[in-house]
Amino acid sequence: MVFRSALWDSYGLSKYELGAGSFNEDSRGRWYVNIAVKVEVEEKRVPDGSDVIGIDLGLKTLATYSDGEKFEPKRFYRESEQALGIAQRANKKRRVKAIHAKIANQRKDAIHKETSALVKRHAGIFVGNVNAKALAKTSMAKSVHDAAWTTFRTQLKYKAIRQCVVFAEVNEAYSTQTCSCCGVISASSPKGRADLGIRQWTCCSCGSVHDRDTNAARNIARLGLQALAGGISGG
Repeated sequence: MVFRSALWDSYGLSKYELGAGSFNEDSRGRWYVNIAVKVEVEEKRVPDGSDVIGIDLGLKTLATYSDGEKFEPKRFYRESEQALGIAQRANKKRRVKAIHAKIANQRKDAIHKETSALVKRHAGIFVGNVNAKALAKTSMAKSVHDAAWTTFRTQLKYKAIRQCVVFAEVNEAYSTQTCSCCGVISASSPKGRADLGIRQWTCCSCGSVHDRDTNAARNIARLGLQALAGGISGG
């Protein structure tokens, strides 16, 4: 048996050479085709430090940037949790699928807008390599799933490639504890999960006052530039 279908070219795909593709089904039973296309990519811009941003991913705030700004999309899963629980207890499978689809679409839309803005404004983007899979197996699983770290990083990466922006994930070890001003791991800095409640701290070495996440993001930006200088380019 042979199945035939037409491709609705609403994105101007006829201008590109089509590559391999795949089909996927969303939570509401709708099918999509994903097709790779070849596009010409310009040479990457070389970051000089002034147009670089470091990003610290977190649970209280999805992303904190080295310039002090924060990205806090609505906690869509938690907002829909009550309605989802009611639908699940009533065994309304179609309703459950619809709620999951709504949550996914809301999150994707918010992240798409933010990641698009980031790649337009910066020549280099460096993100901490927080392990979402590992944390998803802990008591923080619900917060990790709602934070959508993987979606955020994935979108940043492919958009950075398209816009010729340098992108890399860097080892975020000690980025929270290290003072971004003097480079010392201060005795007064927050340590591990036990100190997650400490949002602001003062370096006992140089006296700098830090927002926990902004300090980490600044260290991530510094580490990304160091890696880039050493010959490691991302994206």
